Amino acid sequence: MKKTGMSGVKHILSVAVTAATLGFSGSLLADLEKEDLKFGFIKLTDMAPLAIAYEKGYFEDEGLYVQVEAQANWKVLLDRVINGELDGAHMLAGQPLGATIGFGTQSHIITAFSMDLNGNGITVSNDIWSQMKPHVPMADGKPVHPIKADYLKPVVEKFKEVGKPFNMGMVFPVSTHNYELRYWLAAGGIKPGYYAPPQDITGQIDADALLSVTPPPQMPATLEAGTIYGYCVGEPWNQQAVFKGIGVPVITDYEIWKDNPEKVFGVSKEWADKYPNTHKAVVKALIRAAMWLDADNNKNRPEAVKILSESKYVGADYEVIANSMTGTFEYEKGDKRSLPDFNVFFRYNATYPYYSDAIWYLTQMRRWGQVNEFKPDSWYMDIAKKVYRPDIYMSAAKALIAEGKAKASDFPADGETGFKPPQTEFIDGVVYDGTKPNEYLTKFAIGLKGKQKVVGGSIVE
Repeated sequence: MKKTGMSGVKHILSVAVTAATLGFSGSLLADLEKEDLKFGFIKLTDMAPLAIAYEKGYFEDEGLYVQVEAQANWKVLLDRVINGELDGAHMLAGQPLGATIGFGTQSHIITAFSMDLNGNGITVSNDIWSQMKPHVPMADGKPVHPIKADYLKPVVEKFKEVGKPFNMGMVFPVSTHNYELRYWLAAGGIKPGYYAPPQDITGQIDADALLSVTPPPQMPATLEAGTIYGYCVGEPWNQQAVFKGIGVPVITDYEIWKDNPEKVFGVSKEWADKYPNTHKAVVKALIRAAMWLDADNNKNRPEAVKILSESKYVGADYEVIANSMTGTFEYEKGDKRSLPDFNVFFRYNATYPYYSDAIWYLTQMRRWGQVNEFKPDSWYMDIAKKVYRPDIYMSAAKALIAEGKAKASDFPADGETGFKPPQTEFIDGVVYDGTKPNEYLTKFAIGLKGKQKVVGGSIVE
């Protein structure tokens, strides 16, 4: 909230009057344990719910004085949430899970709000694309999508033959980008490597493609410099490669796993326990922002793009951000295709924190050795329930319904059960059932399963 003199006071008074009119016990403002809040984000288009909740006054409506502040990288962002410098933040879906199980930084982080679906892509350099393209099926002079990693495999094998490492970038070890890039590579028979914590956290054991961390805004420059040959990142940094003429996005995460959860809003468990009413108010504001972003067939997206293009938010050119945010995606230069669900913020229950989403990320941590010991199915469920909080989400949703700001039909009919039906739309056709994580892991040719673990650079039973 912007503290703006008498108009701000009038707005606060109107909120209090509205609260009383709706029959709330006491003043809405008096119920808040903390009003002054600072939230962090990384410069990506999927931070949009935070920007919109701020710019459209939804935080104000809840009586919150909010600052939103760009952070240098995902590690700094997480550390600042843990140490209390930030009240909460736009986070990678895997961050609260990774922190809670102690991969990297150990801290109990929770999420009661999923920020979006989809929104990532995998880009390769022009040179790699020219080597891939002869293997890619064509129709009417254009590549047939989705483009599988099968067509990259001959290129990677050539690198191996001459002893040259095939380097690729992703944004963080527990990022959706890491798991999506690994999933795509492995589905094409390319080994993305294993972790063996705490001794080896590079994730490059027995790898055909060597994945390493590059911050999102630096991806295009790192690709252009030849340090990496491809990367997986969120927008606008795939479209930036097209605009700069330095790379070709070959696939989106929508095509790897249709309607996958991408970012979440994370807070520390300690913070959530200390400020429950404040937390609920934040979730209410974010739900309203997500609704605005997807309202009436995305009619508000051009305005959202204008806001996001400001330097204090994403700071990329309007045209670059608009390319994906307004329902299109450009692959090879000039090959622009309709992709209306590339960025989804509210429809398809995008904001609901599903346990099954949490469990998918945990299965990928296990698959690649970040969880290097066998865990029973009950462990996956226990961690999901510790981190993902649909109960808090539904409490906020019900309050919005009571205030007439949302309809019951806007939210999952199953309330708080937290599981999606088995999901079939993955690039390799493998079906995911969140209630059977260990069975799911057995379906992959590449990746740890059963009692396997990585010891001394090898997989042992």
